[in-house]
Amino acid sequence: MATIVTNLSNIVVFFIVFIIPLWLFLHYTTRTKAAKLSSDDKARIEVLQQQTQQLVERVEILETILDDKVPDWRQKDEN
Repeated sequence: MATIVTNLSNIVVFFIVFIIPLWLFLHYTTRTKAAKLSSDDKARIEVLQQQTQQLVERVEILETILDDKVPDWRQKDEN
């Protein structure tokens, strides 16, 4: 019985000293890497922001044109 307790305590100590710190290190290292954006991701986000701004400007221009040509177009859409 004493050898089983000793072996079990050795296993627990091994896990606490080696396995758990290694697991924590690997876990948070991969999580940190996954959270960072690559340069390709940043470039793609920049392109998407520019495209979004262009689309917003186009919609504003179209609304201005519609306001001039069809003044009550907004009320027609609400019905």
